[in-house]
Amino acid sequence: MPSRRAFMLAAAALASNPARARVDYATVFPRPLTFPRDHGAHPEYRTEWWYMTGWLDSPREASAAPIGFQITFFRTRTTIDPANPSTFAAKQLLIAHAAIADPARGTLLHDERITRTGFDAASVSAEDTDVLLDRWRLARSPRSGAYRGVVAARSFTLELDAQPTQPLLLQGEAGYSRKGPLPTQASYYYSQPHLAVRAVITRDGKREERTGSGWLDHEWSSTLLADDAAGWDWVGMNFDDGSALTAFSIRSQQSNSPPLHAYASLRPRGAHAQTFGTRDVHFSTLAEWTSPRTRATWPVAREVRIGERTFVTQPLMNDQELDSRSSAGAVYWEGASRLLEHSKPIGRGYLEMTGYVAPFRP
Repeated sequence: MPSRRAFMLAAAALASNPARARVDYATVFPRPLTFPRDHGAHPEYRTEWWYMTGWLDSPREASAAPIGFQITFFRTRTTIDPANPSTFAAKQLLIAHAAIADPARGTLLHDERITRTGFDAASVSAEDTDVLLDRWRLARSPRSGAYRGVVAARSFTLELDAQPTQPLLLQGEAGYSRKGPLPTQASYYYSQPHLAVRAVITRDGKREERTGSGWLDHEWSSTLLADDAAGWDWVGMNFDDGSALTAFSIRSQQSNSPPLHAYASLRPRGAHAQTFGTRDVHFSTLAEWTSPRTRATWPVAREVRIGERTFVTQPLMNDQELDSRSSAGAVYWEGASRLLEHSKPIGRGYLEMTGYVAPFRP
């Protein structure tokens, strides 16, 4: 779900605009998802994101360490009067984050963008995935289903093609994903695990080709968390055997309190997903890392119990903190991580954590 969801500050900043009006956001309720329409944007809802992560290996240098990547595009509907005829009215905002996790560097290479939709600089399609922000773009091919991502960041460029190898994974109840005790505290949520990724990365004037596996989440909502939620812990993991694991836990602001809601899905390759509720999903801490910048202490290695199985996450590197307070208003840890079971590596993916600096308010 992700931090990747940390984009509401810009909308809040518009709250003092005299053009604002009462906005009735669309409500999430159980309904069938329809494709390709639901690959596209849903501007009637308050928040939405397309979130791609993955691991990349060097096909030419077997000894080269793997690296992680993240590309996230957020859309938020503001409180600007929908009837405002001005082309300058910021009715919809787009925010984008991108990061590369390279153990040889030790800290993230990252960049971000924010602007309103309109003109030629930013747009989002309601027909299929196609989000444009400055020279950053994520688009899906209606014919092949493949995603094309382009990021022209300040310190790197990333171009990738991500081809689905498995069917869509609808989270929750056929895509209706609860996030709290109330039915309205929910989102529409689907994942695309086991993307076959080919990427070109340019850093310090050096061009490098890599291949690997990726994961895409698309989620949209109007009321996501309960008022007393602090944030969440989330994992999306591609297993080496083709299975896919999703798990998240919504933490309470009250220390030592049980999670407000938790969920997991485990889908073996070629089979139906098994889902788990709050009683059967448990996150615990195995190792911590304290950021020298924010002083936040992050539980960067986790034990994740799903039913009768116990998994362990190990970070590719400790410092995968992304501080977006200057643009999107939140600090989160978005980390490429290995997955182990019985001390043996079984997969790779990402661990995301929010709300460890301040309660997260999407």
